[in-house]
Amino acid sequence: MINFTQRVSVADQIDDYLELPYELRQKSRLRVSLRSGREGALYLERGTILRGGDILQSECGLLVQVVAAKEAVYDVTAKTTKSLMAAAYHLGNRHVPLQIGDGWIRLEQDYVLKEMLLGLSLNVIEHLSAFEPEAGAYGGGHRHGHDDDSVASLRPLARMSQRG
Repeated sequence: MINFTQRVSVADQIDDYLELPYELRQKSRLRVSLRSGREGALYLERGTILRGGDILQSECGLLVQVVAAKEAVYDVTAKTTKSLMAAAYHLGNRHVPLQIGDGWIRLEQDYVLKEMLLGLSLNVIEHLSAFEPEAGAYGGGHRHGHDDDSVASLRPLARMSQRG
């Protein structure tokens, strides 16, 4: 099995391709099949989100390019910018990953969300396409203030205060 352990920024050649939907491009540990049929495994830094076009290098030097697989999505448009912004607001409140384009937003298909969008008088088109949502304000993943390392540094103090 080929173990992919790092993302590289440039490659002179591409040896193979790895096609994955967005859901699987969020996994840092994953067994995969390359386009050639060879088996591999991802051992990437936790929190890594792969994008179409990223290049991965294996322990043996093999270079593969990530391809964003086509998946079932909705493209949403509106008659007014305000209506489209309202849709983005409501979807954001539900923490729905969104790909944002000029005059449209894209999201993974979900019939409940589709009904909400139609209820807001938006145009919803179903099709298959690569899905590359925004990374978000926190970079690669969502973090809360209580997730940072400063909390871990307080643990020894808490133990000392318990001793009395």
